[in-house]
Amino acid sequence: MDPPNEFPDDFSSFPPIPFALFVPPENPNPNSNAAPIPNTVENPSSAHLLSFSVPKKRRRGRPHRVPTSFQLPPIPNGVFNSNNNGLASFSSSISAHSSRNNIEIPGSLARTMPDMSDEIIVINKESTAEALIALSAGFPADSLTEEEIDFGVIRIIGGIEQVNYILIRNHIIAKWRENVSNWVTKDIFIDSIPKHCHSLLDSTYKYLVSHGYINFGVAPAIKEKIPAEPSKPHVIVIGAGLAGLAAARQMMRFGFKVTVLEGRKRAGGRVYTKKMEGGIRVCAAADLGGSVLTGTLGNPLGIVARQLGYVLHKVRDRCPLYSFDGKPVDPDMDMKVETAFNQLLDKASRLRQLMGGVSVDVSLGAALETFWQVYGDAVNAEEMNMFNWHLANLEYANAGLISNLSLAFWDQDDPYDMGGDHCFLPGGNGRLVQALAENVPILYEKIVHTIRYGSDGVQVIAGSQVFEGDMALCTVPLGVLKSGSIKFIPELPQRKLDGIKRLGFGLLNKVAMLFPHVFWGTDLDTFGHLSDDSTRRGEFFLFYSYATVAGGPLLIALVAGEAAHKFESMPPTDAVTRVIQILKGIYEPQGISVPEPIQTVCTRWGSDPFSLGSYSNVAVGASGDDYDILAESVGDGRLFFAGEATNRRYPATMHGAFLSGLREAANMAHYANARALRIKINRNPSKNAHSCASLLADLFREPDLEFGSFSVIFCRRNADPKSTAILRVTFNEPRKKSHDSAKPDQQHSNKLLFQQLQSHFNQQQQLHVYTLLSRQQVLDLREVRGGDEMRLNYLCEKLGVKLVGRKGLGPTADSVIALIKAERGIRKPASTSLALKSGTSKLKAGTLKRKLVRKAKIMRHGNGSAPSANSNSVNDKVSDETKTTSQAPSNTLGSGKFEGFLTNLCHSMHIKKISGT
Repeated sequence: MDPPNEFPDDFSSFPPIPFALFVPPENPNPNSNAAPIPNTVENPSSAHLLSFSVPKKRRRGRPHRVPTSFQLPPIPNGVFNSNNNGLASFSSSISAHSSRNNIEIPGSLARTMPDMSDEIIVINKESTAEALIALSAGFPADSLTEEEIDFGVIRIIGGIEQVNYILIRNHIIAKWRENVSNWVTKDIFIDSIPKHCHSLLDSTYKYLVSHGYINFGVAPAIKEKIPAEPSKPHVIVIGAGLAGLAAARQMMRFGFKVTVLEGRKRAGGRVYTKKMEGGIRVCAAADLGGSVLTGTLGNPLGIVARQLGYVLHKVRDRCPLYSFDGKPVDPDMDMKVETAFNQLLDKASRLRQLMGGVSVDVSLGAALETFWQVYGDAVNAEEMNMFNWHLANLEYANAGLISNLSLAFWDQDDPYDMGGDHCFLPGGNGRLVQALAENVPILYEKIVHTIRYGSDGVQVIAGSQVFEGDMALCTVPLGVLKSGSIKFIPELPQRKLDGIKRLGFGLLNKVAMLFPHVFWGTDLDTFGHLSDDSTRRGEFFLFYSYATVAGGPLLIALVAGEAAHKFESMPPTDAVTRVIQILKGIYEPQGISVPEPIQTVCTRWGSDPFSLGSYSNVAVGASGDDYDILAESVGDGRLFFAGEATNRRYPATMHGAFLSGLREAANMAHYANARALRIKINRNPSKNAHSCASLLADLFREPDLEFGSFSVIFCRRNADPKSTAILRVTFNEPRKKSHDSAKPDQQHSNKLLFQQLQSHFNQQQQLHVYTLLSRQQVLDLREVRGGDEMRLNYLCEKLGVKLVGRKGLGPTADSVIALIKAERGIRKPASTSLALKSGTSKLKAGTLKRKLVRKAKIMRHGNGSAPSANSNSVNDKVSDETKTTSQAPSNTLGSGKFEGFLTNLCHSMHIKKISGT
């Protein structure tokens, strides 16, 4: 769709919208055990949450008439009751969860763990309902998300503290959901949370507020929290879609100065509600882009609608089909083909399980075609047309050809579906956009073509204008990133470029038609039309009736799959003529006259330079990992990315875009706060020199990697293989015989000096020397065989780095130390480390383990480099808390005799003298 020539529509000028809420039969299928679906969406009750419909991606276009029941994870009986009868059961649940996620609980901790019945808190009698509400917001019932683990909400995974944290978290979320127009303060929970858990309440509340799980949106109580004048650095947001608006509002509330650059003349991006008019009395609000709120139980846009007092309209399940000649499809045959189609999808799911990793390179279309060739001989022409209709519906759900969709991962986001109804917003989703854009500083018609990012901040260039800021958030659609129309300086990391290339970005188009009156009836919201040409199966295959919600007689026809691409070049008059022919073929045999439309609009999302498509999908060769890769920040916390294509759980949805904006607002605030504290420390380096040394010693108590005498710390949020890590080499107690010791022919001249250094410090005290490496170099170093001697030789001769004392690392290391400390800042020192030794990353949960392993594999494919120890090119952060350590000050290591010894050693190893310890 070409950008409109007018500024954003004034939705307040619409006449009152007459619409009725229709309640469908409570159980249209006697064999279905699903709970009745309410017509309006309010705060869900626990009874409704226990079993709710899950609209799988395959059924996004046409509501499934036998809803799949969403089965909640089992919650042990009595766990969330007001008494403690079920605590032992929950203890078993936690233990089982820890076991299946490879979380190590040390034996000493297990032996000293007190009786859980004395420790687990009791907040109220509604804990089960609160757990279900939190589940609808994306939180698991008995474990933590990776985001929670990264934030450090608790000290040890899998213990009593985790149970109490989950209870407090669920309680806060549920309390806010009771009235989302209020600002929930921490103080209201003080009396209900035991005093010994108040520190846990602090971290829980801080996490939920900073990450946008509570107290977000457009309610007056929330808007008044935005300070009149910003007090924090300047953030530039590229794109005023839902992701950009969500992030901008959050950053403004956090106190940042925000500027939003939008290429169009309106906000909303791919969400666009156009006011269609015909004469004096006839008008309607047409959603030409994102239109359906999919899954409303935890949908944040549903919450925004509640704050605005809007009542959502459930898309009713009834969707009759009409043959290519206009005749109604026999309902029994309809059900038969739909059942067979879903069975083929199930067979495809089993096939990918049998194929394993090979299925990554196979398309869903190839699998379905293979199965259909086996079973398709027994069908007639009409059944074949119906089968093609379901393929078109599938291509609509994924905005992509089934021949391009990954068999392995096309539906990878299905497990995260929020559940609940599919809904229309009366008056169009532009009403949400208008509310979110209110008082946000948006500069329209600013077409960004260059983004520079570096240690000093960012420059965003639009036309001849240069906008400078501390950070930038890029929310442009994946299609724009694929086109390369925005130049990034320096170039984006290769792993992000590869992810952009792998993910698919499909197309969906629409024909919106405003008629003088409703001739199709108001007892349904959707109906379908079959084609006898498989290459045109997606052409006007589904019609949405907006007559009950748009304020006028509006009908929208969808164009999906291959037909959507051909539609881009089809003259609008030909498209409308074709649609009218279809409608006349359906309704005139029923004695219903089809009038000419008063106004029509044909979208061209594929040709729109600000979108170049509709929404993302998992193409052949891609996976859900690529959504995570697109979400990664670059430039050490200077350039961030948001949008539906960066949301692994909720891609291709409006709420997925919105949530990604809240996510990145939290990430940007984290980096900015850490940088602010680093600047504060750097202003008084002499005062804080010992603090930085203490921080370094404290961080290395729980290294991220450890192998032999080498240990490594790095920022876990930055998975770029070129990101900087700090390596420490420890000369301490006599070495045990290494299993990978060097063979006789692998001995080298440095071994004797290495042993001399070990021997000297066996009699004196521990020595730590350091250097900066990239994460890729660390992984390469870990793989060197032959023990510590060979690794030291590889480090100094192959990589050519110098080993220095703490002071010799310089300000670059201070930045890295500060960033890592800020990342771990919430965590309290644990008495027992859960680090996994022998060269594996320290993991905190099964999902985190898989994530780190995956990232490690990706890093191995590229070459990484890090700045030298004294460079200033690393932009990192500092923590808001500084720990002291009992370790002896490093300046006690020096003596004239030892200085000579080190000089001799370093000269022999062709490296500079170890200094500044």
